[in-house]
Amino acid sequence: MAKPQVVVAPVLMSKLSVNAPEFYPSGYSSSYTESYEDGCEDYPTLSEYVQDFLNHLTEQPGSFETEIEQFAETLNGCVTTDDALQELVELIYQQATSIPNFSYMGARLCNYLSHHLTISPQSGNFRQLLLQRCRTEYEVKDQAAKGDEVTRKRFHAFVLFLGELYLNLEIKGTNGQVTRADILQVGLRELLNALFSNPM
Repeated sequence: MAKPQVVVAPVLMSKLSVNAPEFYPSGYSSSYTESYEDGCEDYPTLSEYVQDFLNHLTEQPGSFETEIEQFAETLNGCVTTDDALQELVELIYQQATSIPNFSYMGARLCNYLSHHLTISPQSGNFRQLLLQRCRTEYEVKDQAAKGDEVTRKRFHAFVLFLGELYLNLEIKGTNGQVTRADILQVGLRELLNALFSNPM
């Protein structure tokens, strides 16, 4: 009886190393902040800087955690007037209500900036201006719910963004406790009533 042959696999020597640098596909930018670390000085206007960052977040939402701190620091150096703060609010609001999947990220961004932007002019801080902007849209809810298709779509996007704001916008009390903006809950109920009163 023949003895069974034991097949020994040849040992391959690998050139892989745990100390090898990280692999990135060609054309991949490893970090937004590396490319834009000089901040808004590289851009002709604050608007272009902010819009570029918002577009970057839209394309790579996973980069929020690693890049938001640098973005807020840069804004603290660039947003020094009432008009600049108002423009910042408007840019974020427009992105959050015009790009279908940006409402959640926009709400997170608003929450972060409401706690980390240092400018607080007479006209109101970031959160107050954001809520004023939302109120402007809220005031025309009945006309928007009955409007043409484009108006209704914009109104639906606003309602979604307000819902995300309600879930994400944290208000810190004097004792350090975190609460939600109750005014948003009341507003959402009224907005839904307007929508249900005009079913399309």
